[in-house]
Amino acid sequence: MVGLGAWSLTRVALIVFLLPGSLAECGHISLSDPIVHLGDPVTASCVIGQNCNHLDPESEILWKLESELQPGGRQQHLPDGTRVSTITLPHVNHTQARLSCCLLWGNSLQILDQVELQAGYPPPTPYNLSCLMNLTTNSFICQWEPGPDPHLPTNFTLKSFKSRGKCQTQEEPIQECVPEARQSHCSIQRKHLLLYQSLVVWVQAENALGTSLSPQMCFHPIDLVKLEPPTLGTLDPSPEGTPAQPDCLCFHWESWKPSLYMEQKCELRYQPRLGEASWALVTPLPPRTLYHKLCGLLPATAYTLQMRCTRWPLPGHWSDWSPSLELKTTERAPIVRLDTWWRQRQLDPRTVNVQLFWKPMPLEEDSGQIQGYLVSWRPSGQVGAVQLCNTTELNCTFHLPLEAWEVALVAYNTGGNSHPTSVVFMESRGPPLARLHAVARDPHSIWVGWDSPSSQPQAYVIEWGLGPPGPSGSNKTWRKEHNGNITGTLLQENIRPFELYEITVTPLYQDTMGPSQHIYAYSQEKAPSHAPELHLKHIGKTWAQLEWVPEAPELGKSPLTHYTIFWTNAQKQSFSTVLNASSWNFVLRGLEPASLYHVHLMATSQGGATNNTGLTLMTLALDESELHILLGLFALLLLLISLCGAAWLCCSPSRKNHLWPSVPDPARSSLSAWVPTIMAEETFQLPSLRDPSMPPIAKITVLEEEEKKPGPWESSDNSGTCGLPTLVQAYVLQGGPREASTQPQPQSSTNDQVLYGQVLGSPTSPGPGHYLRCDSTQPLLGGLTPSPKSYENLWFQTSSLGAPVSPSPSQEDDCIFGPLLDFPLLQGLRIHGVEGMGGF
Repeated sequence: MVGLGAWSLTRVALIVFLLPGSLAECGHISLSDPIVHLGDPVTASCVIGQNCNHLDPESEILWKLESELQPGGRQQHLPDGTRVSTITLPHVNHTQARLSCCLLWGNSLQILDQVELQAGYPPPTPYNLSCLMNLTTNSFICQWEPGPDPHLPTNFTLKSFKSRGKCQTQEEPIQECVPEARQSHCSIQRKHLLLYQSLVVWVQAENALGTSLSPQMCFHPIDLVKLEPPTLGTLDPSPEGTPAQPDCLCFHWESWKPSLYMEQKCELRYQPRLGEASWALVTPLPPRTLYHKLCGLLPATAYTLQMRCTRWPLPGHWSDWSPSLELKTTERAPIVRLDTWWRQRQLDPRTVNVQLFWKPMPLEEDSGQIQGYLVSWRPSGQVGAVQLCNTTELNCTFHLPLEAWEVALVAYNTGGNSHPTSVVFMESRGPPLARLHAVARDPHSIWVGWDSPSSQPQAYVIEWGLGPPGPSGSNKTWRKEHNGNITGTLLQENIRPFELYEITVTPLYQDTMGPSQHIYAYSQEKAPSHAPELHLKHIGKTWAQLEWVPEAPELGKSPLTHYTIFWTNAQKQSFSTVLNASSWNFVLRGLEPASLYHVHLMATSQGGATNNTGLTLMTLALDESELHILLGLFALLLLLISLCGAAWLCCSPSRKNHLWPSVPDPARSSLSAWVPTIMAEETFQLPSLRDPSMPPIAKITVLEEEEKKPGPWESSDNSGTCGLPTLVQAYVLQGGPREASTQPQPQSSTNDQVLYGQVLGSPTSPGPGHYLRCDSTQPLLGGLTPSPKSYENLWFQTSSLGAPVSPSPSQEDDCIFGPLLDFPLLQGLRIHGVEGMGGF
């Protein structure tokens, strides 16, 4: 086994090292065309010779284009043992690809042969062919545009020949010029040309798919001459020392020496060095001149100049632009109007201190830069002027004699001085403004307005700056309005929010000025600076009187609109009230005695609200006498409530019975009115009621009925009991002291129950009365027998339906009067009507 394994490894190694070389000699690929038009089909064949007998004859030949397998291969076995595989690629979309013929060897592909496949387009026609004659290099140079990329190696050739006339005939050919790779220009030496003989030139492009030619050009080489650019230079200043104009530049140039004897024309272009400014072209320059003066430029500005030339009037090419020349224009004297304003303060009887302010107002778009200002004064009787100030600031302070009333102000730079501005110190003798008002438009602007004075001013001077307690007036901003018809202006310079500004307006007239008027205004109004302090004037047990001193109106702020007083007790309960702005005191009412309160005042205006520091107060406590009075009143009120409650309970029996039961006393009730007068003359015998088993009778009640309506208990059945009379219905107490029985009776306990009953009837109604059972357990009298149970009450007889029934009329005489005579409290009762029932 070991020997066989070693032999297999050796065989595999031999195949690995020997197979590629042997297979490479077996296969061969042939193409229908190795270079095709992009998108066209191509056919390839792979032939495996008969000398490759070590290959498996059944193995499949496969095709790969780059790394992709290509289906569609057709395989054939020829009689001589040769195998052929043919494939057609329908569309070649690769400009360059590798086509491989492979053999499936085991589990891998072995390449038998490879070829390069190229695809592209025929060469495009070259265009924009142009040529020029360079006299510096003595060469004829042509250049062209090659056109789109054909994706195939393309050769360009510059061809030409000499001709006569209008290039109709071809004479001596000129040596072809082949440019370097990827170049689209080529040069023909001057020795192969005649400058004044016609020349025909064209470009030929050629690759594997075809050839193309550019249009031919016919010209004389001298007509294509390109001159070298001239050289620019500056001019020396003139000996007379005449200052240069601030908007002009002077320069000269020198032509190329080989072109000195040629007629030329030149162009000039210039560009200010100000950001991304464009070039300006000056053409043509005057001929036969070697200097030029360029005007209309910006003063104090650097410029870049360039120049080029060409043959003229003969044809030729423009030279390249010359190297740049940089020049700078001189300064222009300032062209400005100086607005002025001043303040005067007399130091002594002969000297005044003058503070002069000015602002330059440009009169043109480019008025020149200002390097400084000069203030001078010409005393009377002197020729020269006295210089007072030479400064770069916009203000100056100097002293003048009291009689001086005019100074001169000029702005200067290296180009000169501006026109002098005369400053006349006028006296304030004109009419003042009628009214001045100001309002903030936004946090960074204030509108100031006024009413026109009686005489029309020529101008106005407006000054503004921070008001008190701000800095002094030296830091004020000012502006001069030259339109005397306006009645207001918007101030936006140096305006900050929440600041108080002092604004001053002065009218200016022809030879005088009006008095200055000022006003204070906030750019954005703030809340009041502070609220008035509260003071406690008087205090009581339930009230406190407060007062405060209203604050003086603040400059530039709107007046207060109202006050608000807040007070809070120890339980953190807050109260408030709003007062008008004219209030200066207030009384807090409804306070609790001996209580602590915190009070503060809030002042409100259009700009907001501000609180003061607050005040803490404590109300007075009640004294001993007042406390006794309050306690007495409280006790009296409690007693009154108790009496009213007792009276209400006494007058309302229905509620009184809920508290204690009402025990009737028959001897003192209206039952005595129920006993008829004949009861004394008649003797009733009710032996059946003497039965000890009968329940005792405790209460008899008779009610009058408007209409007799029988109840469900009024039945004719009288079995088991005796009937009750029509007039009354009684409870009979069984077992009293008058009982006929001789047997001793046990004395009843006070804890025994007594049964009560109620008889409803009418003394005038012939019908039977109604009997109602009373379940009260209240003892009637001490020592009486207890009430029987409900089932022991013989006075109730129930029918088969469960309703009580009254005894028959035949039993009335036996059941009524006997018990009444035996009951000791009912012996003197008379039966009348029902008028006494209310007192029962």
